[in-house]
Amino acid sequence: MKRTHTCQELNRNHVGQEVRLSGWVHRVRDHGGVFFIDLRDRYGLTQLVLNPEISPEAHVVGARLRPEFVISAWGTVTERPEGTVNPKLPTGEIEIKVSKLEILSESKTPPFPIADEVHVNEEIRLKYRYLDLRRPRMLRNLTLRHKVVLAVRNYLSQRGFLEIETPILTKSTPEGARDYLVPSRIEPGSFYALPQSPQLLKQLLMIAGTDKYFQISRCFRDEDLRADRQPEFTQIDMEMSFVEQDDVFHVVEGMMHASFKAGLDLEIETPFPRMSYPDALDRYGTDKPDIRYELLIHDATEL
Repeated sequence: MKRTHTCQELNRNHVGQEVRLSGWVHRVRDHGGVFFIDLRDRYGLTQLVLNPEISPEAHVVGARLRPEFVISAWGTVTERPEGTVNPKLPTGEIEIKVSKLEILSESKTPPFPIADEVHVNEEIRLKYRYLDLRRPRMLRNLTLRHKVVLAVRNYLSQRGFLEIETPILTKSTPEGARDYLVPSRIEPGSFYALPQSPQLLKQLLMIAGTDKYFQISRCFRDEDLRADRQPEFTQIDMEMSFVEQDDVFHVVEGMMHASFKAGLDLEIETPFPRMSYPDALDRYGTDKPDIRYELLIHDATEL
């Protein structure tokens, strides 16, 4: 059995080759008895052609296809006829003349199209989350997060940091927010707490001589929702021993530079502009000013 290719892999260099593709039916078009199927996988779209003169059996199966059916198709890569090339697709110069088609899973009509340009109510999106995650925008978000986290891990690892996992079930400690509690089955009446951050644990690692530590850590805080806060979230935690303030700035600025380069292919300038806390409050009235807007505070006492 030939290995399954992806839509990303196929191009004009594969013309004449026998391939197998698997994925979801994105769109079905009937052109006078010849079916054109847009097959979608994580990497993009590829056009399948079901012609009864090439394979009557595959054509019969193709007549049953509907959007979001999961299929496997075997066939030959060919160049698209002149005038039908789609420059918007990486696979827009080729198509697959299908010789064998198998339906792996049928689907009911989806409650919304799998496309970014269609506005969908958020409640419907969350109810059918497995469909929402098939949309290109959501896949781009997942891919972006992967690239950023990978860049952070590579950057800090290259600078001698150790990634160390700390416990999730811990003892409750007095901190800024309320803890989420988990009852213990072994000790009735006792509870574990979910960590608001690995603060005490990473300090323990420094005392133990770890020197440089980081973690992509989960944090849990039982507090009211805000615009920039939710009950659980991920943060980049790090700790360093025997360093000065400028050492911390240098590492974090380099990490941000690497993250923007990997995730968005943007070169951000370092070092970052620096502003003292009193200066930020005097000029902007907040300790996290948006310096894109020069809405400065001016002392009008004498006026």
